[in-house]
Amino acid sequence: MNEKIVFIITVVVVLVSAVSGCLEIFQDIPTKYESHPIKISYNIKYGYNINCTGIGKYEIKYICDIPENLKTISYSLLYNLDYELIPSVNNSAISWNISGIDNATYELGVTASIESESFLVSGLNGEDALTIQEINSFYPEMVQKYCHEQSNRATTFIDPTDPDIKTIARGVLNQAKVNNSFIIAKSLFTWLKENTNYQIHDGQGDVQPAAVTLQKKTGDCDDLSYLYISLCRAVGIPARFIRGYLVQEEENGIVTATAHAWAEVFVGALIGNKGWVPVECACCASSIQADINQNFGVEDAFHLRLFVDDGSNESLNISLSGIHVQYYENINIELHSFAEIDDYLELESKQLVVTKENTRYYQ
Repeated sequence: MNEKIVFIITVVVVLVSAVSGCLEIFQDIPTKYESHPIKISYNIKYGYNINCTGIGKYEIKYICDIPENLKTISYSLLYNLDYELIPSVNNSAISWNISGIDNATYELGVTASIESESFLVSGLNGEDALTIQEINSFYPEMVQKYCHEQSNRATTFIDPTDPDIKTIARGVLNQAKVNNSFIIAKSLFTWLKENTNYQIHDGQGDVQPAAVTLQKKTGDCDDLSYLYISLCRAVGIPARFIRGYLVQEEENGIVTATAHAWAEVFVGALIGNKGWVPVECACCASSIQADINQNFGVEDAFHLRLFVDDGSNESLNISLSGIHVQYYENINIELHSFAEIDDYLELESKQLVVTKENTRYYQ
């Protein structure tokens, strides 16, 4: 009987050793994702079609952001009257202010030629990131601009002072047991993915404040971005709001552009784009780790940024504003927003590879 027991134990030990060896082998194998376009080109046209009928006066005010980054080859206006260029801290936009009378049609907006390439922060361990204390010491202007609440006239949308948001953010910070800003921002992203779900609003619901999204545990791209930004700011990591378009190829081969929003965090000048790391808050990958690998520190070629928040209430209010029309009862005005893509080309496709050392590259 004793011999049988010894034999069984020996077999178990051998099996455990074999499993352990297999795990070590699997840990050495890099994670590879499906090949996808990392460099694309296309033309985009976006704005509003406005049809005015009847007798009387009307006023139309519309601010349209310009894609003025390195991805833009050229752009032109769809309507060349009654406008002015309004530059701001991080953006430039065209502002139309039209005074009209009786019947008229307008197409307000921009057409642009884009060549876009995926942006990737290669390291996931944050080796070159600053601590939160170092950011506060070396970049006080960033903390001053991007670590406070932001509101329009009625509602606070980005709210790092909310008690529940502060409690959660501090809890994530304490649990991480590090003060590396990149690692903390990644941990807060993990919390967001574990505790919220992407869900578009029913009907034409308004953008949710961060506190409401926290309560509901659901939100669209704006809502989840506001919550994530609030969480980061609550522990002293500068974070800001990005708005633009997400270009997508549908199953029928048609390429579309959908209004989209995401976030950026500042972790020190040696990482990202002058210290700013992109974060796609509305992603829905197969696992939390897949979300981190593909969407934290990644801005793929399908993201077209038009608006970068400057941290002010005015900036937030502009990002929330659409088109404004004032008219009298004898006038009927129909508004239709549009975003159209043509001449889409995939210039280069590669796989995203994540090594066992937590570094990433395209292959």
